[in-house]
Amino acid sequence: MISTNIKTIEIKKEIASVRWSEWQFVISVIITVLLVTSIPYFYAYWSTPPDKQFMGIMVNVPDHVQYFSWMRELTQAHLSANKLTPEVNEPVFFNLLWWAMGRLSQPFGLGYAGMFQLLRLVATTLFLLLTYRICSWFFEDQLKRRVAFLLVTFASGFGWILVGLKYVLGLADPPLPLLVFISEPNTFFNILAFPHFIAAVLYIFIFDLVLRGQAKGQYRYAVAAGFVALFLGWQHAYDLVLVYGILGCYLLLSLLRDRRIPFYLLMSSLIIGFISCWPALYSVLLTSLDPLWKEVLAQFDNAGVFTPNPLLLPILLGPTFLLALFTLLKSNLFRLQGLDDKALFLKTWFLANFLLIYIPTDYQIHMLNGWQVPMAILATQGLFNYIVPFAQQRARQWSGGAVQRFVVIAFVAVILPTNLYLLLWRFIDLGRHDYPYYLHKDELAAMAWLEANGATDDVVLSSLTTGQYIPALTGKYAFLAHWAQTVDFYGKTEMVNNFFDSRTDQARRQQILKQYSVDYLFYGPAEQELGQYQPESAPFLRQVYSSPKVKIYQVQHQ
Repeated sequence: MISTNIKTIEIKKEIASVRWSEWQFVISVIITVLLVTSIPYFYAYWSTPPDKQFMGIMVNVPDHVQYFSWMRELTQAHLSANKLTPEVNEPVFFNLLWWAMGRLSQPFGLGYAGMFQLLRLVATTLFLLLTYRICSWFFEDQLKRRVAFLLVTFASGFGWILVGLKYVLGLADPPLPLLVFISEPNTFFNILAFPHFIAAVLYIFIFDLVLRGQAKGQYRYAVAAGFVALFLGWQHAYDLVLVYGILGCYLLLSLLRDRRIPFYLLMSSLIIGFISCWPALYSVLLTSLDPLWKEVLAQFDNAGVFTPNPLLLPILLGPTFLLALFTLLKSNLFRLQGLDDKALFLKTWFLANFLLIYIPTDYQIHMLNGWQVPMAILATQGLFNYIVPFAQQRARQWSGGAVQRFVVIAFVAVILPTNLYLLLWRFIDLGRHDYPYYLHKDELAAMAWLEANGATDDVVLSSLTTGQYIPALTGKYAFLAHWAQTVDFYGKTEMVNNFFDSRTDQARRQQILKQYSVDYLFYGPAEQELGQYQPESAPFLRQVYSSPKVKIYQVQHQ
């Protein structure tokens, strides 16, 4: 009896030790990833020239300063106006993430760059913890869930081959550059530069709750999933398309498998939909009833970024995608009978997500966000079910454990090169110490003057380079700031180019200023690069601010 008790205690200690060792592993990976992805930021701050300031953004400045503008507006109010366009408009926009960021920035005493890093820390930690949780749901074996977790965290595509071709062929950019720089399905790249995407991928928690609720037959999990979906929808309403689409397909395939209505899934889907549909309804109403926001939505194709052709997906998604696809084909892609709920959901998740990335909308590429999770789980199954046994048959002189370790390490190594390039390229890009990642301190001082002296509904004309920062840093309306948020973006781009072109007559300049009720002209290094125009020669412009690099002129409307 005593011996049995001792053995029971030892087994419990061993289980506790294994569990703690797993969490040590997960926490170690999280800390490592955050440290590695922070190095370029430290480099940028450390190497900044004395007359400039690093703005805390590493990739895609236009979209990030758009978010910072929302954050500024939502700090004191619950709704934000669109200040990235000169048409003065009512505050009708709400985003929960940037509302929370704005509200938290005050007690924390952090600016945009500081809150951005806080978001990176929190979103990365939550996402990777949830990723390991859902990997544990699909794998009982510790090694397998660790491998799946690493594939979600580090997997990238064959973009490194395109980068190699760039240098071999002497090109300015890699061929098909989007296949290198699309971030949505790349966890590491998102942690490096797009933490709001990582925050959006928390929708996997919804699936985790649904699966656990289904296993226990308890609707409280569906209610919890509904509130998580509601929370998600107020940040990224389009991600609800993934939630509803994948759950709907899972319900349908469960019906086909069981030849009866899956009542729990049906009721759970209705519960989740009822609780979470309101932000989706709000977004539809906003972009269909408000004329300005309707035009903003219509300009989303200005980015020219859509989901790549299916034949190019292997380049974008790499070995993990290919192995996941191989695993599905090997296990009979269309077989439903005999699959348990976990296997059926995993198949549904991968295949439904594949269809959703090609929905006919301008934001279809965002449907790639999170696809790396089912992809990595399927790839891990293929690795251990097919690749490892094949390798063991070919290398019988090695022990089974040695072959397994070699295959796992080799596969993880194969998925890393593109992410290594993306990380190292940040040092090259940031090492230029130029727009758009850096601004002159004179420009920042001039924007501080505008913030202190202008009215909240003032409109400021400048180049796009500085204009994109004006709403976030001054609270004023920018004439030209963003490829989608600036109404008639290409038309206003042409107007700005004409304005600073010395060949444009003064009457045309006055017409532009009057038509859009422009109050101030911001004239610094970026504006001087657009043409030889000298604002001091204009009788309708009065200089109100001057520094060595920047001058601000107030428009004198007649």
